[in-house]
Amino acid sequence: MTEYKGLLVKSAMTYGLAMGIYWVIKYIFFILSFSVPVCNYLYWALTFTVPFVAYTITKRYREDTGGQIGFFHAWQFGLLLYTFAALIVSLVHYMFYQYVAPPDLLASAFSQALELLDSQQVNSELVDKLKEVRVTPIQMAIQGIFNNIFYGVIFSIPVAALLCRNNNSGQIFQNNQQNNNK
Repeated sequence: MTEYKGLLVKSAMTYGLAMGIYWVIKYIFFILSFSVPVCNYLYWALTFTVPFVAYTITKRYREDTGGQIGFFHAWQFGLLLYTFAALIVSLVHYMFYQYVAPPDLLASAFSQALELLDSQQVNSELVDKLKEVRVTPIQMAIQGIFNNIFYGVIFSIPVAALLCRNNNSGQIFQNNQQNNNK
């Protein structure tokens, strides 16, 4: 199997930029949903289409590599795609929490979560320790990066499996050239 490491990273960066811009547009609908409730429906509709967009982009990448791709290669591309897109949208996350969101947004959301934990009779020591935590905009942006990478790990598995099954050979894993010559 031919190695496409240079193409893998370059393509993941390029397509990740495109997906990141898609996520920025999606996040703008989230921001607008605070004042225009119908934007919340658009935000969720765009959110549910993310795996399909990733499938389309990975399928296009498969064509860039010659029409066949192994499972692990497709999974790596998907993970890098989500990683680069997460880096792009994290800039908007930070700007939102730092400059646009009301100053008490994070504090009030966190206090509501603590009230919910209290009402569910969660261990009081845990709740007391969580009351001491202060969340900053940079922490929210970094948490968003990690969340999106985690989603990339999960959602890239079925995408990779589907694209490998659609290879010309119909096999999930490609055979090495040595096996083909025997």
